[in-house]
Amino acid sequence: MTTDVATGSLHTPGSRRTGLARPAFAGAVAALAAIGIGELAAAILSAQSLVAAVGGVVIDVQPPGAKELVVALFGQNDKLVFELFIVAVSIVIGALLGIVARRRFVLGAGGIALFAFVGLAAALSDPSASAAPTALVAGIAGIAGVQALSWLLGPARPGRASAADASRDGGMPDWSRRNLLIRGGGLAAASIAAGLGGRRLIDAARAAPTTGGTPLPPAGEAAVLPPGADLAIDGLTPIVVPNDAFYRIDTALIVPSVDAATWSVRVHGLVERETTLTYAELVELPMIEQYVTIACVSNEVGGDLVGNAKWTGVRLRDVLDLAGVRPEATQLVGRSVDGFTAGMPTAWVMDPAREPLIAVKMNDEVLPRAHGFPARLIVPGLYGYVSATKWLAELELTTWEAFDGFWIPRGWAKNAPILTQSRIDVPRNRATVPAARVAIAGVAWAPDRGISRVEVGIDGEWHDCTLSTPISDATWVQWTYAWDAAAAGPGDHEIAVRATDGTGETQTEMRTRPDPDGARGWHTIGVTIA
Repeated sequence: MTTDVATGSLHTPGSRRTGLARPAFAGAVAALAAIGIGELAAAILSAQSLVAAVGGVVIDVQPPGAKELVVALFGQNDKLVFELFIVAVSIVIGALLGIVARRRFVLGAGGIALFAFVGLAAALSDPSASAAPTALVAGIAGIAGVQALSWLLGPARPGRASAADASRDGGMPDWSRRNLLIRGGGLAAASIAAGLGGRRLIDAARAAPTTGGTPLPPAGEAAVLPPGADLAIDGLTPIVVPNDAFYRIDTALIVPSVDAATWSVRVHGLVERETTLTYAELVELPMIEQYVTIACVSNEVGGDLVGNAKWTGVRLRDVLDLAGVRPEATQLVGRSVDGFTAGMPTAWVMDPAREPLIAVKMNDEVLPRAHGFPARLIVPGLYGYVSATKWLAELELTTWEAFDGFWIPRGWAKNAPILTQSRIDVPRNRATVPAARVAIAGVAWAPDRGISRVEVGIDGEWHDCTLSTPISDATWVQWTYAWDAAAAGPGDHEIAVRATDGTGETQTEMRTRPDPDGARGWHTIGVTIA
């Protein structure tokens, strides 16, 4: 316990902590108010979300290995967790600014305003952001935060205490804990509601893609599933993954909203003639459809960041031929409307053994916004981070040495063909199975080499599996093995899977991390026979 020389009042360590807790609470709520009102304003003004903008900048500067760690921990929920983390950090900083504002309100309020300015700067770094509405959103967020801080601190601000307040607690202002909690709690709840409502409005505005009246002609070459392509085993991933169940991994915290009526794709760089196609001009070119399996390089052994779909679109080579690719062009760079880039070898794209697409449909539906509307690249055999550019805006021809795509400086390999991989879907890991005939089943993929053989290892003994009818070398297959669990006997058993691709190469047992060029190793599970 200490004595304040100026006032003669007694202060205990507990009272000092209380004195810090209340302005910290006020600052935290003020930061939350700025975020919530900012999200709502962004929805109303059709502007960039400041939270998403800051998150995008953080993604851009993340250190090598961060992507793998986040995806491994949270999978397809990585964006939600990341944004919640940004909000949490903002609230902590807001709490510190509240403590500063207790003595020097101008400094605390200036810090809250700086928050809004940082969000504005981050938003304007996005090529798709509109300056005027984004600046207005930042201004509204900053004013909301400062006003909330002023309202919550109230008489506790220097020079604002009343005589009645000063008569209590030895001359210190009465913080009225209950009043502060009621005010702050109500404002926090309102801010959360505003933020969630604003984000819902933002997402709703991007939910339904429309071609702007441009009809999509039927494909000249239809893709048909051959008999026996889907084994239809309960719990086994379907051979064609529905759009709403298809994995999504990209750097966009909010799905870009692109108007097909004003969209175009520009082909430039090392070409004979720069070419720009509108959406209507693009879909006038001959359309084809094909089933292609795509995968994320962050997919762990046994992971689900892989899927197979029917893609409909225009041959990428047809578009490149319009521009005329020069012989010295050794790299094709796809650039998204939000600035994301992916670079792939020109030789891979131009190889007649595969058919890269600018896709405009997915599983016979207009390409969903989350998967790249109005157009995206589908390049068989390459991991998505070096090829599958969503929300396509540009195709640039350059040299292999002249440019690195978004993920390359962050520790990922520049050459990235999809590895041969396999996965057990049923039974699940640690499942209890009956002492009877048990179906072991899963999927295996090696686009664009195809799968020639899948084996299941049960307690170290390997058995050949039955494969589904392959759609093509660019797609995965399902596999199954009928296991006599009764003969194996009760207790714990280990099951592993390995695949051999069309070139005769078999998966290696040695496990590796996904970085820098994909995970290796056998997917292995344990089961118990009852």
